[in-house]
Amino acid sequence: MKYPSFNDTEPLFIQIAQWLEDRIVTGQIQADEQIPSTTELSQVLKINPATVRKGVNLLVEKGLVYKKRGMGMYVAEHATEHVRDDRRVKFYDDYIAPLLAEAQRLGLSRADLIEMLKGDDAQ
Repeated sequence: MKYPSFNDTEPLFIQIAQWLEDRIVTGQIQADEQIPSTTELSQVLKINPATVRKGVNLLVEKGLVYKKRGMGMYVAEHATEHVRDDRRVKFYDDYIAPLLAEAQRLGLSRADLIEMLKGDDAQ
């Protein structure tokens, strides 16, 4: 299993949650499959177990993982779809909406944008 490398721009617990979400959305961890334990992650990543727990709890709050008493944390049935839906909205808000706004300011049509997206010679 490949573990995350961390950056200094976001809190560790958020990066852990995003790393687990990445593994869910790419199918590396399937529905009803166990995620790595808090102990395992804290030992391998050499970070405080409370930090790992806080990241996992973000996924619990979103309904992406659930606890099986005495067995650990598991991926919820529709977690992949929920992560994709959330990320589509974020992608639109972070990238598409600003792109469309700038295109409008530049007087570019949708056809112009499509051509630009098709290839590298569209300048």
